[in-house]
Amino acid sequence: MNEEAALIGQRMRTPRAAAVAGIVFSLLLIASMLLIRISIPANPLGPATDVMNHSKAISLALHLLPFAGIAFLWFIAVVRDRLGELEDRFFATVFLGSGLLFIAMVFTSAAIAGGIIIVLSSGSGNLIQSGTYALGRVVSYQVMHVYATKMAGVFMISTSTLALRTRIVPRWMAFLGYTLALFLLLSVDSVEWAAVVFPLWVLLISVHILLANLQPQLASDL
Repeated sequence: MNEEAALIGQRMRTPRAAAVAGIVFSLLLIASMLLIRISIPANPLGPATDVMNHSKAISLALHLLPFAGIAFLWFIAVVRDRLGELEDRFFATVFLGSGLLFIAMVFTSAAIAGGIIIVLSSGSGNLIQSGTYALGRVVSYQVMHVYATKMAGVFMISTSTLALRTRIVPRWMAFLGYTLALFLLLSVDSVEWAAVVFPLWVLLISVHILLANLQPQLASDL
């Protein structure tokens, strides 16, 4: 009986950890997006003064992203663990691959932006005069707001498909994931705050998992 209780407790902690990791990822990514968007306009061809005047806020936003990435990787790992033997290899491959590509693109965009800030802070005007600043900022914007966001849409589609097959979340959340994923894939370039849809959806899924797995514990304590 003690061994069985220990196994049940371990199985319960895994989805709870997934929920906490997803919540941490969502809050950190949303905070980073808000800091960047408040600090500089969305136009990637804006002047360098936009970046220099808010370099501290932008640096803080960029320093949040590695921790968001770590939380997201943990979220992926424990969700796969929760699926267990029910995991579909085809969709699980797309799920894992799109998630890893999303994080890689977020880190790449942040590294380019961080490099731009470091060079601008050094007082060198060569970056602006040569056009490297404009190129770097456009590349960082494209990687983050186009390619990474589209990978987020693919991740949402694969996760929603796995959720429908395994019923780890309510069906309406999975269908909401499909709808929001299509929104990201088709209209990300024309809607200013489209990228925030992904962390909000992860937050919704994570809160549901956390609440669902706290209920049995609360019932056993009564």
